[in-house]
Amino acid sequence: MLIPTKFGMSFTATFMNQASALVHVYTDGTVLVTHGGTEMGQGLHTKMVQIAAQTLQIPLSQVHIDETNTSKCANTQPTAASVSADMNGMAVMLACEEILERLKPVRASLTPEATFAEVAAVAHMKRINLSSHSFYATPDIYMDWGKGTGKPFKYFTYGASVSEVEVDTLTGDFHVLRADIVHDVGRSLNPALDIGQVEGAFVQGMGYFTMEETQINKRGEVFTRGPSTYKIPSFNDIPLDFRVSLLEGSDNPEVVHSSKGVGEPPLFLGSSVYFALRDAVKYARLERDVEGFFTLDTPASCERIRMACPDEFTAFFTTPDFQASGFW
Repeated sequence: MLIPTKFGMSFTATFMNQASALVHVYTDGTVLVTHGGTEMGQGLHTKMVQIAAQTLQIPLSQVHIDETNTSKCANTQPTAASVSADMNGMAVMLACEEILERLKPVRASLTPEATFAEVAAVAHMKRINLSSHSFYATPDIYMDWGKGTGKPFKYFTYGASVSEVEVDTLTGDFHVLRADIVHDVGRSLNPALDIGQVEGAFVQGMGYFTMEETQINKRGEVFTRGPSTYKIPSFNDIPLDFRVSLLEGSDNPEVVHSSKGVGEPPLFLGSSVYFALRDAVKYARLERDVEGFFTLDTPASCERIRMACPDEFTAFFTTPDFQASGFW
């Protein structure tokens, strides 16, 4: 089943589209970067190091990250909406460019072979500021939700996925045989990280649409409070043949290094597994001469899939139009 997605990139609350960065250059040529984003395993720090190193034209090994601290970058915004690399990366680049501008006269006075460390050392002796604090606010976005006018998103990102599933109609169990994904991340800041983000978002979305079922009793209490009662995808649920590629030739000039954010946008692509399951159930029903519309709520758990595939066993308990409830 083929599913496309389109995702608007920006916080819809306009004031949240801002970020800052603090960059220090030391006389040995090393660089310390602090920014307002939070590293949570998505590789944000890695991208910030890459941006600083590329801007300053120095090796990655010379750039170091100081953990996010509001004493360095105040009033930080949430690391969310998949735009943290966009905003913080632009702030880091602006800070590095400001330092480079100050270093221009020094570099011009030295030989072309002079290293960045040598330039920094001479600049220090000449009492040139080797620190820069920069601020970036995403331009050209504004939305008046009352009037329904404005431009809430800086840009859009796109993707598409196709999933092939196999369903055991006697148990409701299923396997994702293959998933193919193409996702638009502009000119990727780090393809390895971005492919990992697409894979993770897809599996998370697949879990949301197929197994993460919240059970609530008649008193309104949530029963599924922990891993013993709430299922999330495991390594056994990952597609057996998993193919992810990044869309080529999709530049985004107004964002740092023509990139696009990644993180949340591919999550919806996981719904292709749900729609493939629904398609499989439809044909299982047709084999039993059960035609017409049927309900398969999300998450499409094993129980719901099984009860949606009527046969001589389910006939003892219910009719083919049975709909499972999330309450008990």
